[in-house]
Amino acid sequence: MKILVATRSEGKQRELRRLFAEAGHEAVFPSEAGVPWSGAEELLEVADSFQTNARVKAEYFARKTGLPTVADDSGLEVIALGGKPGTRSKRFAGATGAPLEVDQANNKELLRRLSGLADAKRRARYRCVLAYLPAPGAVPRIFEGTCNGRILAELRGEGGFGYDPLFLSDDLDQTFGEADPAAKDTVSHRGQAFRAFLAALQPSS
Repeated sequence: MKILVATRSEGKQRELRRLFAEAGHEAVFPSEAGVPWSGAEELLEVADSFQTNARVKAEYFARKTGLPTVADDSGLEVIALGGKPGTRSKRFAGATGAPLEVDQANNKELLRRLSGLADAKRRARYRCVLAYLPAPGAVPRIFEGTCNGRILAELRGEGGFGYDPLFLSDDLDQTFGEADPAAKDTVSHRGQAFRAFLAALQPSS
């Protein structure tokens, strides 16, 4: 089954290609479906709710392509920061530019805000909420995944993307920047949410 996955993030695309292939489905991304980037996409993730952002994004790309569409909104929630950066995870530092530059600015800002805090006060979780539309105009189905950990005082590992080199996973006792991609998929917020979604696509026996 071919499904439009509404993300232009190269990091997410790498993860999701693996997950979809394992489940026997084909992930197609906006550029592959002939949808050029538009400034309107900047307005798709402006709500304070992961679920709302995922639903709005799924509806937008489903209308553009006519394909079954799934979209996620995900981010990092740090307890000491009252759940921030949350839905503003990608825009936390207000930086623009190449993805790597944005990631570096966001990680620097996170370390600045947590400077001096003890390990016990650096608890955090990654959260992913996705919305699936089997057809444009359909009622979305919602799936969610979370994973717990804490924020280190310095980056470890060069894998993953975003805050991964700072997020020490409780499950792996490694940062997501250090973890093998397959191991990360097993425990990550996005891996949990998309595996639940892909399992729901399987015909009942």
